[in-house]
Amino acid sequence: MRILLDECLPARFRNDLPGHEVQTVPQAGWAGIKNGRLLHLITDAGNHDVFLTVDKNLPQQNQTKELSFAIVVFRAKSNDISTIRPFAPELLRRLPGFLPGHVYFLVQPD
Repeated sequence: MRILLDECLPARFRNDLPGHEVQTVPQAGWAGIKNGRLLHLITDAGNHDVFLTVDKNLPQQNQTKELSFAIVVFRAKSNDISTIRPFAPELLRRLPGFLPGHVYFLVQPD
């Protein structure tokens, strides 16, 4: 699976997603680009299956049904690696079921 990490997520989270091709927004050359434009760039590039973010407002502020990738929003207390890392097992388990144009919310693990 080809995964793109939003720049609000720690880049080293990619190490928690073995077996997947993981790139960060800055690595893709899109640092600082606002959400609406970013989503269009991801679709136009056509080389990502899933976009990970902690931006809970992104789905409400943008049309997502026509996107060529799924969006996963982590409902986390912060974007610190110690807070994000516990999402990895659930994310890895659910990745095969994520569909393009859909938004999925993962809740902070206990």
